[in-house]
Amino acid sequence: MKIKLMLGVALGLTGALGLTGALAAGTDWPQWHGPQRDNLSTETGLLQQWPAGGPALAWKAEELGGGFSSVAVAGGKVFTIGDVGDSACVEALDLASGKLLWQAKLGATGGGGGYPGPRGTPTVDGNLIYALGQYGDLVCLQVADGKEVWRKNLNRDFGGKMMSGWGNAESVLVDGKQLVCTPGGQQGTVLALDKQTGATLWRSQELTDKATYSSLIAVDIGGVHQYIVFTDAHVAGIASASGKVLWQAERIGKTAVIPTPIYKDNQVFVASGYKIGCNAFKVSAAGGKFGAEQIYANTDMVNHHGGVILLGDKLYGYSDGSGGWTCMDFKTGKVVWSEKQLGKGTLSYADGRFYLRDEGTGTLALIEASPEGWKECGRFSQPDRSKAKAWPHLVISNGKLFVRDQGTLLCYDIKQK
Repeated sequence: MKIKLMLGVALGLTGALGLTGALAAGTDWPQWHGPQRDNLSTETGLLQQWPAGGPALAWKAEELGGGFSSVAVAGGKVFTIGDVGDSACVEALDLASGKLLWQAKLGATGGGGGYPGPRGTPTVDGNLIYALGQYGDLVCLQVADGKEVWRKNLNRDFGGKMMSGWGNAESVLVDGKQLVCTPGGQQGTVLALDKQTGATLWRSQELTDKATYSSLIAVDIGGVHQYIVFTDAHVAGIASASGKVLWQAERIGKTAVIPTPIYKDNQVFVASGYKIGCNAFKVSAAGGKFGAEQIYANTDMVNHHGGVILLGDKLYGYSDGSGGWTCMDFKTGKVVWSEKQLGKGTLSYADGRFYLRDEGTGTLALIEASPEGWKECGRFSQPDRSKAKAWPHLVISNGKLFVRDQGTLLCYDIKQK
């Protein structure tokens, strides 16, 4: 791997931080969409306005391999997955310099639908890291050196079945003593493994939908800890202790269901592309009995894969079709504002700002996170842009902005001086 270091840039380094479950201390980002899987960074003291040309580049790492995985940041290391040579590999880099620390084989390279490479983001939990490859290979590795602890395959070992042909793409969830994921199929959509050994703990035998490209979230509803799963046919709550289906609501997806569900105050919001749109459900838990009732459904948030963020009582994301970048009321589903000053893409949040990325051009923009409308605070064009879609979601952690583009990872210094 070739590393280019940008001289004269002050680099910050945090010490090793202990993790509890998938939650991190400080400003680490140990899994998909951060400590709470809500894509809301707790970073403060960040640039509120970008200079012309964008923030300073701290370092650039190259030859990380093809693919669309984002990054996890924990304990002074940055983790990602890429197709390197004849293997998809989990990779660890030094947070301060971008230097490659280790690579560990995950599975075969390639992938369906003309978009080769891994799609999921690694999950860091204490001294272990977990990663899922595009062909269902699931590995547990040591954070320190990448040594393999255990290995499974969601398709061969658990009869996994995807809704369509783009390969496994979820980012697995570590919750307490469990690793939870969605192989899909007749043996049960959701699977829980012992995170230390890989031993099977339970399957959701009452729910046998195919797996999608969406990742699970863990919530507490009515005093019961559970996982919200978003399939090709339902949105459902699965008891964390047993795999029992607590509630489910019919919600038919099309072609590819990708965005992560959102939960707040007994309300679940989901969205997907291909002209399907969004739905909100109210989950009840009276007398220990669960139920789900649809509150609204519309096509004002037809979110393909860039994700939707709930900030306060408003939802933000890109909607295909006529909407563009859209702010929507979480409770009612009514559009607050929409704007098309940047093309379709992803968004992440930190310190009062949304970080947007155009999937076509790779252009990055900074806007105020406000229900009052679009107020831009800077934009710049990514250097050394590949020809691939800019699908990896942005990560803000430890005063840095991480931008993955196939085999290149750019690390920008966004801390106020």
